[in-house]
Amino acid sequence: MKKTTMLALMLGLGAAQAGGAEGARQEGFLDVNGARIHYVSQGQGTPMLLLHGYPLSGELFARNRDALAAAGYRVITVDHRGYGQSTAPAADSGSLTTYANDALAVMDRLGVQKAIVGGMSMGGPIAFEMYKAAPQRFLGLVLINTIANPASIVEQHIWRGMAQKASTFGPQSLVGELLKDMLTGATRTNRPADAAFLTNIVKQATVAADVAGANALATRPDYVPFLKTIQVPTLVLGSVEDTVYPPEFSRKMQQNIAGSRLVLIPGAAHAAIFENADAANRAILDWARANNLR
Repeated sequence: MKKTTMLALMLGLGAAQAGGAEGARQEGFLDVNGARIHYVSQGQGTPMLLLHGYPLSGELFARNRDALAAAGYRVITVDHRGYGQSTAPAADSGSLTTYANDALAVMDRLGVQKAIVGGMSMGGPIAFEMYKAAPQRFLGLVLINTIANPASIVEQHIWRGMAQKASTFGPQSLVGELLKDMLTGATRTNRPADAAFLTNIVKQATVAADVAGANALATRPDYVPFLKTIQVPTLVLGSVEDTVYPPEFSRKMQQNIAGSRLVLIPGAAHAAIFENADAANRAILDWARANNLR
């Protein structure tokens, strides 16, 4: 048995490994904070932890892992509790703080002391909570199609409606509500496989996770004052056609984080990191290189 595989088993990672050198891939489950968290670690080098949005999974970043790993990064993705392949007790199905604590625990278990942390949509507030708890664990921050403002009254009702619909009709009922904002109309029409991919991810979530995540988004605090405390290199990555958190919110974050960079991806909606992955990968790598994050 290979030494790396033996070590994984000794640590209780339940990991499967494939490839070598820069393409090394490790995948498994970690029991943390009462949940069983699925993770994927791809590549070697500077750690980059990517946090997905609602109600998706780490597979949102399926088109980013290879490119970022090939450039010298160890790309780690997790499924938040109750999403993707991760599980958790229904009574403890999640909050922004819980998701943040889970992510920090995964870093601990994988031996990652510091990382570039990227959060898409709900992953942004999760990254904020991680930074509040442990700023010393951050090499840099990537805010992807996310927001620092609290939910408006209208947005609060939208998220609570999502929770109610998931409870009544199941996770699959959210596909129609979400996909129209995740992908542009052109992509949904001309690239049906992309729509099918995200549809399958949405369907994987548990009802408890759908409810918990929606409530977390509806009740999130105002992070705008907190932005001025961020002292690591930060990339704000938005997209021109995002109807959930339009570019105005990205600009506001960039204006409040000293030294941060703003990039708006064309031809993409809320799931720009997936829809126009090539442009997103270039933006992340250009920013990381400019800040010597290697």
